Amino acid sequence: MSNLADKLRKPREKIYGGAMLVLGAVLWAFIAWGVWYALTGGSSRAKTAVLVYGFYALAFVAFYWISSAVYRATAFGNMILLGSNQLPELHAMVLDGARALGMKQAPKTFLFNSNGLINAFARRLLGGRYVFLTSGLVDCNDDQQVRFVIGHELGHHAAGHLDPVTNIIKLPAYVIPFLQPAYSRAREYTCDSIGAHLAESREISRGALQMLGCGCARLNQQMNCEAFMAQEAMVPPIFGFISEIFRSHPRLTRRVLALR
Repeated sequence: MSNLADKLRKPREKIYGGAMLVLGAVLWAFIAWGVWYALTGGSSRAKTAVLVYGFYALAFVAFYWISSAVYRATAFGNMILLGSNQLPELHAMVLDGARALGMKQAPKTFLFNSNGLINAFARRLLGGRYVFLTSGLVDCNDDQQVRFVIGHELGHHAAGHLDPVTNIIKLPAYVIPFLQPAYSRAREYTCDSIGAHLAESREISRGALQMLGCGCARLNQQMNCEAFMAQEAMVPPIFGFISEIFRSHPRLTRRVLALR
């Protein structure tokens, strides 16, 4: 885990992440006790249920592994892998960001044709670290805004958001209503701060977030950040709250305000 990423981690992420870690560990202990009890002293029906759910769990793990392997194969076969001899300017942004975050090795980063979709995401595939950028995002943003987006995605890796061990421990806590989405939104705020730090400009970072809502390269430099932030006051409090508690990402007006 990066020291810089931990320094920029939002307090709410620490609270929600800690709660998920503790609750997940407690629930795993309860599950383990239930399995042990069912197998050693439970009825035949309970033993059968344990075996059936165990089979489902193994099938899910196998499906996840196969889907990850297929996605990785698809990436190498159909997307553009950034490198020193392939789109070197974008690749340099990844290397600079990874170096600033103290990462031992920069994630493999792909650019792919998104048919206009503006997005970027980080993934762990079979133990490897990857970042994916869409063509729509690169088309609509200038270089500094792209640097913010790359920094945001690198932040997920540097902050340990995709660590498989801790995520497995937290997994049972997903049953707690609204906790996991709140944790996910807090992680996005953390990565926005990391991206802004690497872009070295909060103004540029706010512009990059606005582009997720605008999606028009021609109007990139014409957007008014203050006017966009003012829209937050127009969001109805009750329905704005209801619409957000189910989401993995905060609404854009709040993310831009958080970088003020």
